[in-house]
Amino acid sequence: MREAAVRLQQENLMQIVANRGYFITQITIQNVNEIYDFRAAVEGASAELAAQSNWDQSAMERLAELAETEHGDDDRESRMRFIETDTEFHVGIAQLTRNPLLVRAVADMRCQMERIMYASLAIGYYGEWPLREHCGIFEAIQKRDAQLARKRMCDHIYISKDKVLRVTTRGTRLDT
Repeated sequence: MREAAVRLQQENLMQIVANRGYFITQITIQNVNEIYDFRAAVEGASAELAAQSNWDQSAMERLAELAETEHGDDDRESRMRFIETDTEFHVGIAQLTRNPLLVRAVADMRCQMERIMYASLAIGYYGEWPLREHCGIFEAIQKRDAQLARKRMCDHIYISKDKVLRVTTRGTRLDT
């Protein structure tokens, strides 16, 4: 239990205060900006390297399936499945690079992203599903256009950031 608490603190999801207890950290606008900027740097590089890598066909088939997965916006369960699929898509791109450091960085950052995404669900904001954006990223990787893959990934990430910031600047807090 203690190891799990320390890991959550290292991931900035919880704060441990001696003799007081465990506290969930709040999501601030500064956190959101930092997370999305980090994602753009790391995931943009992942998409670029993925386009240049020698990937196996089964990995590309799975990534295509993930990119094209549609979910309804009419129920919470469907939105939660989307979050899981979204994580698998983004980590899958990092896996195409065969660079364990990139895979770890993307997977670790997805913990932060999922927190933001679940908090967005809790306040009733779902945004638009990024099916078109995911398909565009996949197509650039498949065509081995490294620069376009990076650009589309960064655009996708910053579009998502803008959506989240629009919600938070209207006075809605993303506390979890």
